[in-house]
Formats: sequence, structure tokens, C-alpha cells
Amino acid sequence: MNTARIMTYNIHRCRGSDGQVNPDRILNVIADAAPDIVVLQELGAAHHVDVLPYLAERLGLDAFRDAGGGPLAYLSFFPLKAVQNFDLGYGGHCLRADVDLGGKRLHLFNVYLDSFSRFRNHQVTKLLGSELLGNPSLACPSLLLGDFADYFWGSGNLALTSVLRRTRWPLWRGTYPARFPVFDRDRAYLRGGVRVLDASVNRCYLARQASKHLPLTLTVQITDTRRPVRLRQLAGGRMEAAPG
Repeated sequence: MNTARIMTYNIHRCRGSDGQVNPDRILNVIADAAPDIVVLQELGAAHHVDVLPYLAERLGLDAFRDAGGGPLAYLSFFPLKAVQNFDLGYGGHCLRADVDLGGKRLHLFNVYLDSFSRFRNHQVTKLLGSELLGNPSLACPSLLLGDFADYFWGSGNLALTSVLRRTRWPLWRGTYPARFPVFDRDRAYLRGGVRVLDASVNRCYLARQASKHLPLTLTVQITDTRRPVRLRQLAGGRMEAAPG
């Protein structure tokens, strides 16, 4: 299977648009979409308790985050590898991970940026730099998604669209603020052999109460025909010279 349902959701520390902290509302919103992978931002703690293990246990998904913690994490039905947090400066973060879907690898980038233009420019520059999206070792398709923290055509958007393709679905993409979603702060970008088969924003009453953001769910398919080489498939653990 080379397709997956992937949700990006800024849960705002489980504090809803009504000011109440309630992890069960977040839990029910996620469960309603039945995603294979959930990309979370602004985790925090609910009532002084880490909410990630709570969500993972009740959703039947595995939790993945950087060993140092941080505001970003993944919940996934598939095993994730190479999970690493990158500090983008000024409160911005990117949590990178790799997932194999039907023998095809997808690079995931979970981002949380700042809305102030000067800070955001700095964060986008680091995001496109040699440690992350500019890394020459990224040979497989990539999916960048999360909270981009802009209200209009914000600073750094031109740089992002110069190297990535922005997803065009759904037709009305507003996710923020949840009660009256005008701005598409929560979105996704693609690079390489990956496409979006379907996308939707959950605008039900519960979703508009659970967080200040609405979740965006994508069904993505890897169209890249190449297969990544696993290290254990290389005999002898060393490189060999090709004849000729």
C-alpha cells in the first residue's frame, strides 16, 4: 500500500476556542477522521499531564517525538524512522521523520512557524537550508505540513513555492480561527513523486470547539517508481567498485 491518510492538527495544548482544556475533544476529532498518521503541533500539557501518551493509547497509534521533547509530535499506524527535531529559531520548530509506504519512502516535515514576518523569514530560510529541505541526501518524495502561522500571503511564501508544490485541495482551505475559519494557516506542500488524492477540513461543531485550529486531512499517494535501498541489503557492509 503506497497511500496514507495524513492529518495535520495544531491542538493548541488542548485548549479550545471556548477556553476550556479538554483532551477528549481532540481525541474525538482525530478519531472521526481515522488517519494513518497525525502530525501534531503545540502539544503542551493538559492539566499538567503530557497529552501525547493519552492520545496514542486511546487511538491505537504509536507516538513519535524527539528525545528532547518539544511542541511537535507524530501519531502513526506505520513505524516512523529518523525522527529528529530542528530548532528554526524564534520559537519555530521542524520535526522530521521518514515513513515507508508499500516499500516506498516518504520524508515528512512537521513545522510550526511564527507569524512575525522577520522571524518567519529566518525560519523559512533555515527550513530550506542544507540541514532540512536543502539536504542533498533527500532523494525520496517529501511532504511538508503544519502550522505556517501566516494570515495572508506572508513572508517566505515565495521561497517555499519556488522549491515545493502547494496542495490545491480543498476548495475552501480556511482552518483558523476555528470558529470562523478564514485563514489557511494549516496546510501542506509537496516535492517529488507524491500527489494528493483527496483533502478535507473538518468544520463540525466539535472541531470548532476543540482547538483554535481546524484539522486538515490529506490522502496522499507516492507515485515515485524508485525503491529505497535498505542498508541491510548491502553485502559486506562496504562499497564495491563497479567493473569497467
